Amino acid sequence: MVKRIRVTCAIILEEGKVLSAQRSEVMALPLKWEFPGGKIEENESPEECLIREIKEELNLEIEIIERFQSNIHSYSPEKEIELIPFLCRSLGGNLVLKEHLNVVWEDVGNLKLLDWAEADIPILNFFIEWFYHKGLC
Repeated sequence: MVKRIRVTCAIILEEGKVLSAQRSEVMALPLKWEFPGGKIEENESPEECLIREIKEELNLEIEIIERFQSNIHSYSPEKEIELIPFLCRSLGGNLVLKEHLNVVWEDVGNLKLLDWAEADIPILNFFIEWFYHKGLC
């Protein structure tokens, strides 16, 4: 039986730049880039999870603006993740890297230059199309 893990991620957009996080060498998928977030705990909504995870991992306060379509990705025959993306904006905080190796505020047009985790790629592609369709560039 396949185990599905529900994971949230934040697309934090500020002035045409997106906060992208690089996984550390000791994490699964080492050195891959991702939208930061984390696993939903029991009795926790996706929104509550995302706000908690961004505070825990990066010491940032965020506001959720919009939920985008989830991506289901299988990393193995036994395990798949449902990655639930949210468009967010930063409300402040002093950025502290507690799990990730690096973060960058990258122009939307340059996001595809990073080496992304496979589960994030469909969300990345959707977001870029959404961004340009909305005329936010």
